[in-house]
Amino acid sequence: MDTRTKSLRRSALYMPALNERAMNKARSINTDVIIFDLEDSVAPEAKKEAREKVIYQLNQNGYGHRELVLRVNGYITPYWEEDMAILKDCQPDAVLVPKVNSAEDILIAYEAINTYSNQSNIGIWLMMETPLAILNARQIAQTAKEIANLQGYVIGTNDLVKDTGVNPGTKRELLWSWLMTLVASAKAYNLDVFDGVYNHLSDDEGFKLEAQQGRDMGMTGKSLIHPKQVDITNEVFAPTDAEIEKAKKIVTAFNQESAKGKGVISVDGKMVERLHLKMAEDVLAKARRIKESS
Repeated sequence: MDTRTKSLRRSALYMPALNERAMNKARSINTDVIIFDLEDSVAPEAKKEAREKVIYQLNQNGYGHRELVLRVNGYITPYWEEDMAILKDCQPDAVLVPKVNSAEDILIAYEAINTYSNQSNIGIWLMMETPLAILNARQIAQTAKEIANLQGYVIGTNDLVKDTGVNPGTKRELLWSWLMTLVASAKAYNLDVFDGVYNHLSDDEGFKLEAQQGRDMGMTGKSLIHPKQVDITNEVFAPTDAEIEKAKKIVTAFNQESAKGKGVISVDGKMVERLHLKMAEDVLAKARRIKESS
C-alpha cells in the first residue's frame, strides 16, 4: 500500500531523545509531527540511553493524532545499526534518514527497516542537507516509484549553509534556487517537504515571515526547534478563511447542473478550470483534517 497519504503535516517539532521531560510534554503540544532525535542533539556517550528512552516513549500511549518520526544517525556512523535495531522493540510512524546524498542511501535505509522491523508500513523521510542532495534531488525523489514507504523531505538548511559556506542573505535569497529544486523534485513524485528550522527563538516576526515564505514556495510544512513555534506554523500552513470560502464557491459552481461537461466556467467573474476544482477540493480536505485534529 502507498503510504504517501493525506496526513496533516504542517509542523514538525524536533524532540531530543535524551530529554524525557520534553518528550512527555510533547503529548500536549499541538504539533502535527514529533521528530525524536537520536542524531545531532545526543552526544556519542549518551546514544544508548537515548535509544532506551525512545523505545519507552514510542511504546506509550497519549500522542494522539501526532505522527511520530525517529531521526537516526547516518549509515556511515558507528551508531546506525544500533539505532535501526530499536525498530525490533518499537514502531515509529517513520524513520528520518540524515545526510542523504543519493538514491542508494534510500535503498540502504529501506533494507535496514525491513531487516529490523516486522512492520511493513514504516515510512521513510529524508534529511536533504548536503550539496549532493541538491545535485541528486531528481534521482533521490524517483525512488518513490519503487519504494512506496518514501514519504518526504526535511530540508536541513543549517547544514547546507555550513557545507557550502553560502551566506543565505536576510531573506534566504541565496538559498531560493536550492529550496525550489527540492520542492520541485518532491512534488514531482507526490512527496511532502518540510522547510528548514529557524534559529532565532526571540524573533517571532522573522519566524512567521520565513514560514510564510516556505508556504509560498510550496512547502508542506516547517521543521521546528521549539514548541513556541508550533502555533504560528500551524496557522501559516492552514488554509485561510478567504481561501476556504473561495474553494467552496468553486466546488459549488462545478456541482451545478449548468457546469456538467464543461472544463471551464466563470466564478465571481473569473474563468476557472477543472484544475482549480482539484485545488479547491484539496483546500477543503485540508481544512477538514485540521478541524478533525483539533
